[in-house]
Amino acid sequence: MNDSSRHHFSMKHMDYMYNTENNITSNSSATPGDMNATGIAQIMIPQELFLMLGLISLVENILVVVAIIKNRNLHSPMYYFICCLAVSDMLVSVSNVVETLFMLLTEHGLLLVTAKMLQHLDNVIDIMICSSVVSSLSFLCTIAADRYITIFYALRYHSIMTTQRAVTIIAVVWLTSITSSSLFIVYHTDNAVIACLVTFFGVTLVFTAVLYLHMFILAHVHSRRIMALHKSRRQATSMKGAITLTILLGVFIICWGPFFLHLILILTCPTNPYCKCYFSHFNLFLILIICNSLIDPLIYAYRSQELRKTLKEMIFCSWCFAM
Repeated sequence: MNDSSRHHFSMKHMDYMYNTENNITSNSSATPGDMNATGIAQIMIPQELFLMLGLISLVENILVVVAIIKNRNLHSPMYYFICCLAVSDMLVSVSNVVETLFMLLTEHGLLLVTAKMLQHLDNVIDIMICSSVVSSLSFLCTIAADRYITIFYALRYHSIMTTQRAVTIIAVVWLTSITSSSLFIVYHTDNAVIACLVTFFGVTLVFTAVLYLHMFILAHVHSRRIMALHKSRRQATSMKGAITLTILLGVFIICWGPFFLHLILILTCPTNPYCKCYFSHFNLFLILIICNSLIDPLIYAYRSQELRKTLKEMIFCSWCFAM
């Protein structure tokens, strides 16, 4: 693979789009003067930057998962869902690190690959990335529903959101994510796949927005009832969790929004010159996606004192052991 572009390891619907005569080829390893078929210069992103961000994100999310497993105080449905969200981010990080290492080794002649091997690796990475998208959106909605139940059904929360039900929800989300992602990759040349992803993105955002609207409008009234039952501390904790989710959702929209806009433009105006200009920034959208996986663990640590404490202990113990 000589001077191969990053789109060989991107999602297959993106690969399809870039290999049609009406669309653009993404090339993160191109020189600044390289042009695609439409004459629009591609944005160049060093492979080393992808690798560095991917490794940092991977380490951060591993620490979050280990911290939640280690600290029994974090063994609650909400943190189980957050743990799964961290695993979703890890899928992006792992796929990015693997593809970047693979490309660097191949481009420097240190690894020889066959077309069949390349195809298999491409399939695995595509499924990982697509599963990450679907599972991340699903767990953001799940956390929103969990916070909603905590606030409005505080006295019944532990009977509604049991550990068994949380585990069942997690299993269903992962099974659905992997299955749907596999089907998406199989039928990657069909625009219906892109339409499904965009629709799912929109539906999950609307669902979460409706919960938030009801949650924050009525939270003040409901908090008085909770305070009357001497549960004000739980109410404050629940609202803090809701605010944390708001931040997570906002970061997700900022980081993934350009990519989903990219998909929408593929469906609506693939040959429009302005759309093609937007397509040329695809590598920047990939960087934003990786940044989302990198930022999420920082949000968890910043918003949760218990998690932050556990992470500090882990890092300090690791540092002492290394000394």
